[in-house]
Amino acid sequence: MPTSHPPGAPIQIRGLEKSYGGLSVLRGVSLEIASGGVCALLGSNGAGKTTLIRILSTLIAADAGTAFVNGFDVAAQPHRVRASISLTGQFAAVDDMLSGRENLVLVAKLRHLRDPGGSADQLLARFSLTEAADRRVATYSGGMRRRLDIAMSLVGDPPVIFLDEPTTGLDPEARLEVWQTVRELAGRGTTVLLTTQYLDEAEHLADRIAILHQGRIVVDGTLEELQQMLPPAEVEYVRKQPSLEDVFLALTRRDSDQEIS
Repeated sequence: MPTSHPPGAPIQIRGLEKSYGGLSVLRGVSLEIASGGVCALLGSNGAGKTTLIRILSTLIAADAGTAFVNGFDVAAQPHRVRASISLTGQFAAVDDMLSGRENLVLVAKLRHLRDPGGSADQLLARFSLTEAADRRVATYSGGMRRRLDIAMSLVGDPPVIFLDEPTTGLDPEARLEVWQTVRELAGRGTTVLLTTQYLDEAEHLADRIAILHQGRIVVDGTLEELQQMLPPAEVEYVRKQPSLEDVFLALTRRDSDQEIS
């Protein structure tokens, strides 16, 4: 009978390997992620980020190596792992024909919660969606849809959540909304493994950063530790110009305020 791993980090990966045909995607990935923080997994397209997430969430099996999530073996105890996690993919898994509340109630029923309606109402309030609760999701903005998607993944309060490129395709303002949501998750003690191609996203959100390259984790540490791997930059004194994101948000928010007034 399989047993759980001794207590420790909620995500523990040792020597994972995965190939598709003759293509080796993961070549001995090892990584440990501490409780209650955000770990950003970086890598170019095809580096194996999504493959690793799919193994950890029990969607596919590794060819070799071991992985434990919340103390459970992903290969030997997949049902225990699934009860401990939630996965948010690159595209919002919401039903456009249902309202926001109906989407949440449906997931709560699938997770066999005693009070699906109460759980839905709490998450709607937590993610600032109460006013839009009874609207069809088809009318939601991109940021609202993504917030609802993450809210659905939190039904039942799983201790570990996987976010696979959660801001892909979002506009700058919606992207910032998701960032705030991720910060709140970590602040409540949830362990978050985030895959992203956006380096600024990792800088803003992650407590630790792991870089996946050619099938292996080539570096794992805090942003400061990674920065120390390169020679210090030459200091130049220049006047800081606003970024394009600063300009975009200032203009769009100003126009919105004028419309409201």
